Amino acid sequence: MKLPAVAMAAAFLCGIVLGLCPPVSVYATSRSFLVAGFLIAGSFVFTGILLTVVGRMVLAATSSLFAWMFLGLVGVCVAEQPRPADHILSLVTAGRIDLHSPLRWQGTLRDEPARLPWGIGYEIELAGVEYQNQLVPGVGGMRLSFSPHPDDSALPELHAGDAITVVALAKQPQVFRDEGAFDRRAYLASHNIDLVADLRAPDLIARTAAARTSMNTAIARARRRLRDEVDVLFTNRPEVAGVLRAMLLGDRSFVDREEALDFQRTGVFHVLVVAGLHVGALAFFLYWLGRRLRLSRSWMICFTLTLLFAYVAVIEQRPPVLRATLMATVVVLGGFFYRRLDLFNSAAIAALVLLIVRPLAVKDSSFQLTFLAIVSIAGVALPWLEKTVQPYGRALRGWRDVTRDAAHEPRAAQFRIDLRAMANWISAWLPPRLAAPSDFLLVRGIAFSFRIWELLVLTMVLQIGMLPLMARDFHRITLTAPLANLVAVPLTGVVVPFGFLTLGSAIISPAFARVLAAPLSWITLLLLRLVQWFAHFPSGSYRIPGAPLWVMTSFFAFAALLVLTMRLTHRWEPIRFALGSGLLACSALIALFPFAPVRSAGKLEVTVLDVGQGDSLFVVSPRGKTLLIDGGGAFGGFGGRNLQKGNAIDPGEEAVSPYLWSRGYRRLDVVALTHAHQDHLGGLTAILENFRVGQLWIGREVASQSLARLEHLAAERNIRVEHEARGQGFAWDGVEGEIFWPEISSAQAPPAAKNDDSLVLRLHYKDRTILLPGDAEKEAEREMLAENDGSRLRADVLKVGHHGSKNSTTEDFLAAVRPQVAIISAGEDNPYGHPSPEMLQRLETSGVRVLRTDRDGAIHVLTDGHALEINCFAGCPFPSGDALRQAQAPDHDKNNQHQ
Repeated sequence: MKLPAVAMAAAFLCGIVLGLCPPVSVYATSRSFLVAGFLIAGSFVFTGILLTVVGRMVLAATSSLFAWMFLGLVGVCVAEQPRPADHILSLVTAGRIDLHSPLRWQGTLRDEPARLPWGIGYEIELAGVEYQNQLVPGVGGMRLSFSPHPDDSALPELHAGDAITVVALAKQPQVFRDEGAFDRRAYLASHNIDLVADLRAPDLIARTAAARTSMNTAIARARRRLRDEVDVLFTNRPEVAGVLRAMLLGDRSFVDREEALDFQRTGVFHVLVVAGLHVGALAFFLYWLGRRLRLSRSWMICFTLTLLFAYVAVIEQRPPVLRATLMATVVVLGGFFYRRLDLFNSAAIAALVLLIVRPLAVKDSSFQLTFLAIVSIAGVALPWLEKTVQPYGRALRGWRDVTRDAAHEPRAAQFRIDLRAMANWISAWLPPRLAAPSDFLLVRGIAFSFRIWELLVLTMVLQIGMLPLMARDFHRITLTAPLANLVAVPLTGVVVPFGFLTLGSAIISPAFARVLAAPLSWITLLLLRLVQWFAHFPSGSYRIPGAPLWVMTSFFAFAALLVLTMRLTHRWEPIRFALGSGLLACSALIALFPFAPVRSAGKLEVTVLDVGQGDSLFVVSPRGKTLLIDGGGAFGGFGGRNLQKGNAIDPGEEAVSPYLWSRGYRRLDVVALTHAHQDHLGGLTAILENFRVGQLWIGREVASQSLARLEHLAAERNIRVEHEARGQGFAWDGVEGEIFWPEISSAQAPPAAKNDDSLVLRLHYKDRTILLPGDAEKEAEREMLAENDGSRLRADVLKVGHHGSKNSTTEDFLAAVRPQVAIISAGEDNPYGHPSPEMLQRLETSGVRVLRTDRDGAIHVLTDGHALEINCFAGCPFPSGDALRQAQAPDHDKNNQHQ
């Protein structure tokens, strides 16, 4: 078997996939199922040994592969076991602790305190928590943030390994319960972060015991020193320091948002993520340096691996770094045994080790992209280059030596003959003293063009190979990526080793490090400027929904067959051409996405999205016209200091956009802003950037910088801005939209938005009505009641105003609307106490069924004008049909049907 590691890794992977399939996964946590898996795997191992003894090698190999498959299934069972009883989240679930009030937490600092753009960050390994005057032991991880205020006292001096206590209001990381939304809670859990908290004052954290000196604390302090050295060396170039922190040490905290977007738009964001490219560049540099130092093979391998492992320890053991380091280790050790390992086998060994340690890594997009990139390179790019340009590259060695022609294949030998003829012809036209330099320049120029071509082929194959997952997970198509990578990859290959040489010099000789820092700064700035230049190409990058399953399946089927045939002889050329054509056709479908969005024809749909403490609603008319109302926003409070400044979550990017992409939407007819508060406006920047928008509706104009920036962005993208007010409306496919509020005044725009500035919109479709009042409170409600009789405000579904504040949905307003169902958009455990108990009591007294995004996730309301259907992302707390029948208003059409 030429690729044994590939076969073993594939069998192990099949076992993992089998364990994750719904019919099997329901038994994954069963101990008896785990034991049975071990026994079956062991029986296959024993059978394989017996078959090997009797010489049945094919059957023995087959038995071995079945053993690997059942070990993969066992790995899933182990990974899916419930959390231990003393895990902090288990304690919360069991009700042994309550996270709704500040508690005193005990633990140990995992790392040195991290300097952040907005303050200081701590990662704590929890040991227990004081609850109701008792110490409750518990394990888990907490991320603590502190944003200093000028009046604050100094923080205590803390270091990695210190035992500490901290008083903080902890909570689970925010998660958006919407289709397609990024699961931040699961992402942080994979990094052993279970809780997040803000430190309100320096005196709420204290050291209870100093750290013991250990390898871990020494590495943590070395990591902190290297980060400090970057800041010191590039004090006058903060953008360079931020990029070098990311490229060398894996800390992207100081990379500006616009700079990060430029790297994403050009398809070179991998430059900022310490992974295979960086590890490979450093490993190659260390190997080259070992050869220049004339080390023996054994010492050179020890030298390379020791420094490489030290590098991994300093920048933290993140999965992409571990994957790349494992592969580099396999390749280097292969050289010790004078073996040139197949890249497939090297990757398979790394994948097998990683999956044994963490079987569920197979679900991580990072893991999938890494090995998809390797398969693209090893299965398509390298074989194609081997069949095309690489024989000519090898033919350049000793090209003047006629006796070596026979060692090359005929086409390469002919190339050498033609090259000598060309060189002789050029020499005949030049003076004798220029003949030798002309030969050198000719060969070097051809060799350089071959390298450029190889890099271009690699980047093109990588872009096509990773296209389905990039569209599915990141929703971005980057047309400039091949050209941008042509400059970014070589520059990264210079910056990484040169950067570590500079940082190493800073520890020994700061003066010499400052000398090296100047050219390093110039090279990094060149990289930044080139990325910015590529990023601003018109239509060089655009956002896209993920392709349908059948397209993805077809793509990977064509790709797998193409990889298989690339290792076969030239007789398979027509089949390879057909498979490549099919692959390119699937790629075009993914990149162009010529598919209609998913919608319910003939029905009005209103979806109240879960965007945390904010609002965002998506409306689809019976024939597909779309209206997005608000986009949520990273809300930091009115006038209070924003404790997460610079690291705020963007619901527009992480919740609203993914939801729209999951439905297959690329354009929106109208985006409406109810009022210019950040929890409604903040996410709309991402929406206007990610989608083609026809119109932007705004109610009352205010002197708000955020609103002005949004209107400026709309103007840049040729989006028509319209101001909507009371009395205006629209008619879409039988749906009548009427705006009840606000009343636009001719006076100068007020300096700040108010809740009562909100757009209040009523949607009426045949027998059904939905009322959407934004954040309107009692003053606006009183005005609407005065201007409209009860029948005009009547609605079947009410989106409760101002997230369920006690100042909205007053008794008189509720009596006029008489809704059957009320929907509240509020953040989980929000600091404002929304929805308020008083308002909930009013709804209960009125017999209204309540749905809440903080509990039920995204809430979908669908109607054909007669029946109402309501579904929730996390499951509605009542059957929708039962709820609506009981709450049916007496004046409704008796022929209405309810689901």
